[in-house]
Amino acid sequence: MRQILARPEFQKPPRSIFDIAYDFIGRQLSRLLRTFFGSGAPSLIAWGILIVAAGVVVAVILRARASLRAEPRVRVGDADERVRPAREWRAEAEVHEAKGEWKQALRCRYRALVADLASRGLVDEIPGRTTGEYRREVTVALPLAADDFSGATELFELAWYGEADTGQDEHSRFRGHADRVLAGVR
Repeated sequence: MRQILARPEFQKPPRSIFDIAYDFIGRQLSRLLRTFFGSGAPSLIAWGILIVAAGVVVAVILRARASLRAEPRVRVGDADERVRPAREWRAEAEVHEAKGEWKQALRCRYRALVADLASRGLVDEIPGRTTGEYRREVTVALPLAADDFSGATELFELAWYGEADTGQDEHSRFRGHADRVLAGVR
């Protein structure tokens, strides 16, 4: 029997440094608690101090957590990604279109569409937000315009992320989708 139990598969695995440290801290805390929380008046004072200390820790954590909470109305981003009105995006799109910079123009048209929807309270325009997040918001807020918004988004994604050739035809299709989306809002 001893020979069987002496085989490696029946041996306890070596303890990790984490296990050793965890046990050491546990023993020290246990010893400390036994010292302070024996019995009598010192025990009550120690419990009071412990409760107050725990309350302070909880208050500090809650205060820090509240200060770290994201404020959805605060706009962050660099100067190029700041929240701008749709008319500014459209004006920039026209400049790019005049120069034949179709990819940049389509980006500006997409941002104008999002800005229009945001100004009507249908989406939250937050720089850095993904096109998928805007799609989900539009699907909830404007279910009848969701297909057209998805079509406009797909044209933008193909041009911007997919490096697809973009020209006047894509812009005409995009504007058709965008016009139908905005017609559904009115």
